[in-house]
Amino acid sequence: MQDYIQFAQQNMLLVAAFFGLLTMLIVTELKRATRSYGEVSSHEAVRLMNADDTVVVDVREKKDLANGALTGAKNIPIKDFTKRMSELEKHKSKSILVYCDTGMRSGAICQQLTKAGFEQVSSLKGGISAWTADNLPLEK
Repeated sequence: MQDYIQFAQQNMLLVAAFFGLLTMLIVTELKRATRSYGEVSSHEAVRLMNADDTVVVDVREKKDLANGALTGAKNIPIKDFTKRMSELEKHKSKSILVYCDTGMRSGAICQQLTKAGFEQVSSLKGGISAWTADNLPLEK
C-alpha cells in the first residue's frame, strides 16, 4: 500500500489524468444506460422498416443526399430540425428511426424527439456508414 501512495505522490499528473478519464467513462456509460431512445443495428433497422410503419428521418445535410439515402427517408437537416420537428407531429405514436453519417449526431435528435413526447424513437447505430458497410441498398 505504501508503494501505491508513493507512486501517486511522485506521479500526481498521471494519477489526476487517470481519475479524470475514469470519471468521463463512468459519466458516458451512465448517460448511455439512461438514455430514452434505442440504438439499432442496420439489420434491426431493416426489420423495423419492414415490420411496421416506421418513419425514417435522415438528419444529414442536403449535399450528403447525393450519395444515397435509406428508402423512403424524410430529410430534415440537423440545423433545421427544431423548426421542422412539427412535420413529424402526426407520427408521435409510430416508430421513428433517425440516422446521420456516423450515428453520432442522430442521438441528439432522438433525445429531442423523446422530450417532445415521441414514443418509439431509435437511432441507427453507425449511421449511413454502417448501413453501407453492411452492403444494404440506398435510394439515389
